[in-house]
Amino acid sequence: MKKVYYKLIKINIILIILSVIFSGCDDILEKQPLDALAEGTFWQTEKDATLALIGIYNSGRGRDSYNFQNAESFIRLDCTTDNGYEKDNRITQFNNGELESTHFVVESFWANSYAKIARCNVFLKNIGSVEMDEGKKLEITAEVKFIRALNYFWMSQFWGGVPLVTDVLTMEEANNVLRDSKENVVNFVLSELTECVANLPQDRPDNEFGRVTKAAALAIKGRLLMAEKRWSEAVEVYGSIMTMGIYGINPDFKDIFEDDGEVNNEVIFPLKYAENDYPTEIQRACRPFMYGGWHQINVYNELVKDFPCIDGLPVNESPFYDPSNPYDNRDPRLHMTVLIPERTVFKGQLYVAHPDSMNASDRLPRRDWSGYALLKFLDEDYEGSVTNNGADFPMVRYPEVLLSYLESKIEAGDAISQDLLDKTINLIRGRASVNLPAITQTNPDLLRPIVRTERRIELAFEGLRLFDLYRWRTAHTILNGKFYGMKLTNDPQNYTDFIVDDEGYFFCEETNFRENVDYLWPIPQSERDINQNLEQNPGY
Repeated sequence: MKKVYYKLIKINIILIILSVIFSGCDDILEKQPLDALAEGTFWQTEKDATLALIGIYNSGRGRDSYNFQNAESFIRLDCTTDNGYEKDNRITQFNNGELESTHFVVESFWANSYAKIARCNVFLKNIGSVEMDEGKKLEITAEVKFIRALNYFWMSQFWGGVPLVTDVLTMEEANNVLRDSKENVVNFVLSELTECVANLPQDRPDNEFGRVTKAAALAIKGRLLMAEKRWSEAVEVYGSIMTMGIYGINPDFKDIFEDDGEVNNEVIFPLKYAENDYPTEIQRACRPFMYGGWHQINVYNELVKDFPCIDGLPVNESPFYDPSNPYDNRDPRLHMTVLIPERTVFKGQLYVAHPDSMNASDRLPRRDWSGYALLKFLDEDYEGSVTNNGADFPMVRYPEVLLSYLESKIEAGDAISQDLLDKTINLIRGRASVNLPAITQTNPDLLRPIVRTERRIELAFEGLRLFDLYRWRTAHTILNGKFYGMKLTNDPQNYTDFIVDDEGYFFCEETNFRENVDYLWPIPQSERDINQNLEQNPGY
């Protein structure tokens, strides 16, 4: 815990603030202070509190900063699943049977989480002394408690019980903390989020888009209730978001993930980015080499196959599916999510990704690559640097709320009606740019896999796939086996250039998820070297 303590002391002495001094709270997520402020002269005015709040929102969003408020981190979390993998395998190793307590990504998630929590604790320790409107004070306190609870939510899902630090610690205290039980962490998060909901606004003006609202706190509370299988409570929480009447389904699926369309009533809680000031490198990570990117994120064919055909049926049931032309007649979201070789045109150029093409020859097989790339977050109209894009990342979208509500109803044993389907999953599939036939299956056992597949394709690479596989306890079956990429041949029996499966798809990776180990991440060894009270998770 010493690393966390050092960061905490730095915050105690000099507040790390990422916004220029300004009056009031307008555009709170797009300001940047130029000088640090000493604690002795700080924590006096509303302006001080606002600047501290900005620092908490904006910390930890830089490149390669693995944390639970970083867009690229959430995209990469899907690279630990059957959705895809990262080219350099920095995080894909999580589920290939080789995850160790010294893995730097695990260390980064842990340290950055506690750094964020420490900032929150400093804020909460000092906010009481600030002279400002009490209503505003309650609101910004709720925002900080939400951010702290959000980090503890994710830590509870990936580590189980962790040290529950809610105060500013001395060095001795930081180096001797104990792990709390997962039950205690879960109860703390639920209690904090319940308190937050009472003090957060239901809606915000556009210039405050990105600040926490009631629905954001409720959505994270719902996620945790689902993870704990408290289904009836989850139904109530998600239902309260739906009855607000604020959120809806954007008719243009692709537009949600691009700069021009980022402010819309489908996004409940975004991670805010701004060109030049707080940019994201998603464009570089996701763009293929031929478009000036790094092709860091590769998509598996296992995800591609889950997109239904235009009649709404799976590829193994639909008469529209042609194995020789597998990308024809498919759910339009496929072509808005994945760059498909020899088919997708991006920035006026046909995407070429065959392993022996000029686009790949100097990178294969030395660097893994599936051929498929992630289109979902790419902005065809963006002309700036691939390291300087300002598009927001949607951490919570309304489709997640609708699908979670429906899943919770199924698992709670509630009656499933056509009206319920029309108010949830069919709203999503019926958006104008998708327009798939309505689901009519009301048998819970037959509906369950439909809902799970819909979550996978609608929320692909938004950081929820691993959470879902853990929650369903299916990771040890789904993440054990071989995964494939682009289609290379319609004659696999006579094809010898590259390893392909029986249908001619390019072999990429083989994973080995350990059922009795990998449902929890290891406590970083660097932390245990400092604090021997931190008991290790089984198997590491």
